[in-house]
Amino acid sequence: MPAALSVPTLSTAKKRAREVRADLARLGKVITHSEALELVAKELGFRNWNVAAARLSNRPQLQLSIGDRVSGRYLKQPFEGTVLSVHPIGHGDAYQLTLHFDEAVDVVRFESFSAYRQRVNATVSPEGVTWAKTSDGAPHLALDL
Repeated sequence: MPAALSVPTLSTAKKRAREVRADLARLGKVITHSEALELVAKELGFRNWNVAAARLSNRPQLQLSIGDRVSGRYLKQPFEGTVLSVHPIGHGDAYQLTLHFDEAVDVVRFESFSAYRQRVNATVSPEGVTWAKTSDGAPHLALDL
């Protein structure tokens, strides 16, 4: 089992099914997506995909609560702060967070100008990383989980 699935989530299991299907297709064995899901369920130790999906969807993916202390990077600047709100989007495919940083973060990279932010709203993946990225590819926000 790949390292990414050592603590599986529903989204990582589905991603693994797509990988299995693509790998088998490269070897000349074509299977349906449903068959790939069943193979992944067995790989994870579940009886079938229905059981795997039920168990994995009931597991909280991003385990944050209001008042939790967090740290990470916001626009490449390190921060520590407090979670003010957490709202799951969909079935835990994403989370809307409001964070309050202990110290304001300067989000401008110019020496002659500053703009500080202390309260930030962000939509993050179950891994605690935003999909939005800076021009050089760094995520806007990445939590240390």
